[in-house]
Order: sequence, then structure tokens, then C-alpha cells
Amino acid sequence: MTAISRVWARTDVGRVRALNEDSFIARPPLFLVADGLGGHARGDAASQAAIRIFDEAFPEGAPAHPDAVLAAIADANAAVRALSLPDDIGAAVAGTTLVGLVEVVTDSGPALLGINVGDSRLYGWDGRTLAQLSVDHSAVQELFEAGLITASQMDSHPERNIITRALGAEDDVDADTWTVPASDGHTFLVCSDGLTRELTDDEIARILADALADPSTDPARELVDAAVAAGGRDNVTVIVVGTQG
Repeated sequence: MTAISRVWARTDVGRVRALNEDSFIARPPLFLVADGLGGHARGDAASQAAIRIFDEAFPEGAPAHPDAVLAAIADANAAVRALSLPDDIGAAVAGTTLVGLVEVVTDSGPALLGINVGDSRLYGWDGRTLAQLSVDHSAVQELFEAGLITASQMDSHPERNIITRALGAEDDVDADTWTVPASDGHTFLVCSDGLTRELTDDEIARILADALADPSTDPARELVDAAVAAGGRDNVTVIVVGTQG
């Protein structure tokens, strides 16, 4: 059985945006980041609405059931959908990504459930390798999987900012959910794309490793500060979750 041992969380508006459209919750059983869609109506309200649904649905410290998580995703989608402006005013649609971990109880015992809608990310760190555990719901990811572009072309492609799934975009949301393996000492990183657009995975891994090696250092703060220093062109939100067996 794996339990959460330490959690660090930080968000920053960055150096360009006037408003922070990211929201997060980082307390058991919820470790989630929502990134309101830039250019859409009320991105900040959208991300806040999604996080609020989960905060109200799951009391602090009480593991959830997977079915309850699926219900909360649907409720969050409806809450964000309700923020969209009427068609007679304009076609603006409120939307947000959602990614992270939820502590759940299954028939086999306690587990970590990964959830993802959009292009915010969940990573795993085993002390040596940083691995992306979520799959981006984005136009460039689909082009890459179809063999039409290479991995090195994804960051500079003109459609790199287009996401293919989001809370609030449709009446029904297609969220990825999966059981996340974890062992003693495994660390997870939940982040908005304000981190990954400024830092490469190698840079993230180096900063994370250095921060975790020093008990007095906050790895979430180190990562956010590095992304802001690298340009901070978007809001940046990071949750780092440590586990113990």
C-alpha cells in the first residue's frame, strides 16, 4: 500500500498575463490542477468551478471511490459548461483543463487514480527518470501519433496551442482515468502547461532531483520560479506529491 507522505504546491501568474487562470487543490485525497483556457470566456472562473466541485464532493482526508470521481468529473464539466455565454451574446465558451491524482479505495484496496482532460500534465519520478503519465489531448499530439510530425516539431508547430478536449467544451466530457502505479519513494508532478512550455523534461527532472535531495527546499517553488525566470509567458502551477510504502 502506498500513502502520500509530502505535498508541495505553488502557483504564479507569470510575467505576461494580468490574471491567473490556473486553480488547484492539494490536500488528501485530491491533488488536481485546472488551467482555464486562454482566449475563452472566464477562464479563471472555469478552473475555479472545476476545482470547487471536487473540493465539495470529497472531504479532506477521506479516500474516494472511483465511481464518485467519475461523477465529479461530469459535475465539473456541467458547472464549467454553465459559465458559457448564451449564443445570442456570442460564441464564447468557458473551458478548463483538469489533471492530477485522487486517492481512491477499490475492491483491491487503496490506490491512486490519475485523471486528465486537456494538455496539463501528470508526471512520475522514480528518482532516476521523469516519465509523462498523462497523454496530451492536443492537436500536435494527434499529429505526432499519426506520424505527421516528429517530437522535436511539436513545440514549434503552429497548432501547438490547440487542445482537443476540455471541461466545458461539450455536454459530455471524455476524460482519461487510470490507476497510477506507485512504490516507496515515488514522486508525482502535476502541472499546468505554463511549466512545460518554458522548461524541457530534462530541465524539470534536474530541478526536481536537486530540490528533492535537499529537505529544506520546496520543489514546487523551485520549478515555478524556474519557469517564470525562463519567460513566464503563461500562468504556472505545480503540485509535487511524494509517496511512501
